[in-house]
Amino acid sequence: MARTTNVKISDQHSILDGEALIYRVPLSGDVYQFRIYLKDEQKHYRKSLRTRDLDSALAKAKNLALEILGKKEAGKKIFGLTLRELVDQYVAFRKREVDGGIITAGRLVTIKSQLNHLLAVKGEQLKASELDKNTLFYWRLIRRESHPEVKDVTIRNETATINALCKWAYREGLIHFPEFDFEVLKIKKDDVGRRDTFTLEEWDVLVRFNRSYMAKKNCPDPVERNERALMRDFVLISANTGMRVGELRQLIWADIEKIWTERDEANNTITLVQINIRAETSKVRSSRSIITRGGEYFNRIRERLDVVDPKARVFAGSEKNGGIPARIWQKHWRNMMEAIGLDYKDRNVTWYSLRHFCITMRVRSGVDIIDIAKQAGTSVGHIENTYLKYTDDMKISAAKKTINVSSRNMNDLDKIFKE
Repeated sequence: MARTTNVKISDQHSILDGEALIYRVPLSGDVYQFRIYLKDEQKHYRKSLRTRDLDSALAKAKNLALEILGKKEAGKKIFGLTLRELVDQYVAFRKREVDGGIITAGRLVTIKSQLNHLLAVKGEQLKASELDKNTLFYWRLIRRESHPEVKDVTIRNETATINALCKWAYREGLIHFPEFDFEVLKIKKDDVGRRDTFTLEEWDVLVRFNRSYMAKKNCPDPVERNERALMRDFVLISANTGMRVGELRQLIWADIEKIWTERDEANNTITLVQINIRAETSKVRSSRSIITRGGEYFNRIRERLDVVDPKARVFAGSEKNGGIPARIWQKHWRNMMEAIGLDYKDRNVTWYSLRHFCITMRVRSGVDIIDIAKQAGTSVGHIENTYLKYTDDMKISAAKKTINVSSRNMNDLDKIFKE
């Protein structure tokens, strides 16, 4: 039964078994009003029916009540969603895209993180209906008031995600405008957030440290030691294969098609591995098959396992899907970087930098750019724009040194990537 209020009403008629009613009040004259109580929102919805005819009023009220009840059945709020509710619905929609193989799980994590900044700035309880296209125009200024270190590239990426949310909400009829207007950011090509990578000397130190990092004398706990060994192999496999972080972390044993030995150009024995990278795990949503060095590290992981489940992740952890929690990855990366004395935060050296190291080394070794692009699952243009220029900078730096860096046989990648 629809609730009554303290307003004096007359000529009252219930509809839909008491779900709503029409009535007149002194101020409305002879015009009928509509009212329905929305229990979950704890509010009355009222609207003038703009007619003095009872039959017409009853017909209009019934249609309006059915429309409102239909929206409620679909989970929509008549008085509008809070910003938190709007974000949660959008994240649920994007989760369906993960399940459908349209975006990666890693991309969804990024979306959630970016939208959390929006919630922190505007407040979770703000009504979405209170937003307008100019609400976030000075987003860069707003973000830097609480996070002065945030970069323009990061801010630009956040605005793109926020507007993706906005466009979805507009299509769903949840807000009244299709996108926010943001201050135009002019970002130079060289300012795009390219992650730094390792020098050859830093790589040598990292490899030597990881050897001791998982040694029994330095880590007597077998569970922790196994975790450290897995991290060491991840570093080496990433630097050999050039795979993206998400591709490697989601790699399962069934993706390892073949491991075998060959002779390289110097007649040294090397262990190759053929890996199938599935489209659903790739950032570019395209599958590829690669053959690369580093097969011995996969063998080493297998030797530590009692049983190899083809459906299990190669880098397996305690999460429900078999993955390793983010805090574990962060802990070991911090331990490694601090141990080798690398200011990784200032230089923006991350797990992803291992892929950059692999590609950079192959460029410096004279491997054909087309081959590198196919192996890395990226475009030739990206290799040229990112790595050739970067390599020139490194060559200039190396040329200024008095040591003979050419004494390192850059064609012998096995010596660089092997421990």
